[in-house]
Amino acid sequence: MRARRPLCLWVLLLPLAGALGRGDPAGPGEAAEGPRGAAEGPGSGRAWPPFQDLREPLRTAGALFLRYWALFRCRVWPETCSLDEEAPAGPLAWSLPLLGRQYLDILTTWFCRFQECSDHGDCRVSNNFTGLRSDLSVRLHGQHLARELVLTTVRGYLELPQPNKALALSFHGWSGTGKNFVARLLAENLYRDGLKSDCVKVFITLFHFPHPKYVDLYKEQLADQVRATQEQCRQALFIFDEAEKLHPGLLEALGPHLERQAPQDHRAAPSRTIFLFLSNLGGNAINEVVLGLLQAGWSREEIAKEHLEARLQAEIVASTDSGFGHSRLVKEKLIDSFVPFLPLESRHVRLCARDAFLSQGLPYTQEALDEIAKMMVYVPKEEQLFSSQGCKSVSQRINYFLP
Repeated sequence: MRARRPLCLWVLLLPLAGALGRGDPAGPGEAAEGPRGAAEGPGSGRAWPPFQDLREPLRTAGALFLRYWALFRCRVWPETCSLDEEAPAGPLAWSLPLLGRQYLDILTTWFCRFQECSDHGDCRVSNNFTGLRSDLSVRLHGQHLARELVLTTVRGYLELPQPNKALALSFHGWSGTGKNFVARLLAENLYRDGLKSDCVKVFITLFHFPHPKYVDLYKEQLADQVRATQEQCRQALFIFDEAEKLHPGLLEALGPHLERQAPQDHRAAPSRTIFLFLSNLGGNAINEVVLGLLQAGWSREEIAKEHLEARLQAEIVASTDSGFGHSRLVKEKLIDSFVPFLPLESRHVRLCARDAFLSQGLPYTQEALDEIAKMMVYVPKEEQLFSSQGCKSVSQRINYFLP
């Protein structure tokens, strides 16, 4: 795609050239001119004296301006830039000033808010599948099923040339097993600004929809929010935490957004939407199946989705404390995948404790990790196998080991 250079961008980039180093006004190999020493005739080939001293600074300012333009273009239209443009400039040996870089960041953010960055995508979207795979492999502990299901399903959906429905994933498991963490990893790797992106919307049921008597107002606001985000973003992500507590009316209102849609005009850019529903519902069924398989001699990594799917969905549908299983989202199979999060063991809690130390730049010992793991409550009472809190309160426990 040919890079576009609207006049307003050239004007906005001009302040970047103000961060210049002052050098010798004479260019390399040129002798400095004396003060008005020689007469300058029209045919002399020399610059008019008032501009003589400005020639080199102007040349440097122009080159620096072009350098900033190249960097801006590489950020906004990455497919148009080359490795040479991303590399530091050679002849002038610049290190771009911090102020200039900050200004460039602000300008890029501003531009992306008001104009699409290319004919083929949205500059707010990064879709870093390599980073997502790495994060799910390294930072998510004890969830081999969620790791593979989320990566495969999300990548497959986003690579569809013309998707005909939104992707809906429902995360289920005990508190602290990683449901919110995976949602955050998705946002961080799919969007440049992560959870702060204006294409990512997070709803916490009891915070955003606290009063059942206002459900009609909530339905209208939710529908407007979904519609506005989809119109603004070619790729939108909606996260519903505590989804099992959503009012049946809100679940009903979400139904049309998850249905299959008529094929789009192939000439139009495809739009994609992902819905994530995070719920503790079904956690007991998952734990019972996992415990039975471990007691039967299976290793944790041998447990497959097929071992859990029927029991998980049966508990979701049978629940009398939640309308989620009785909603059209479940009954009409608008949920594309129910993702089970397995209960965490002591070894996983130790890994979470290690990550908590590292995230704060603190040293740790194996003894400290063992002590933190022992502080957690484990079930069932006889086996003491699964942490009832998962990794949720681990970061608070490291305060006991600070000097």
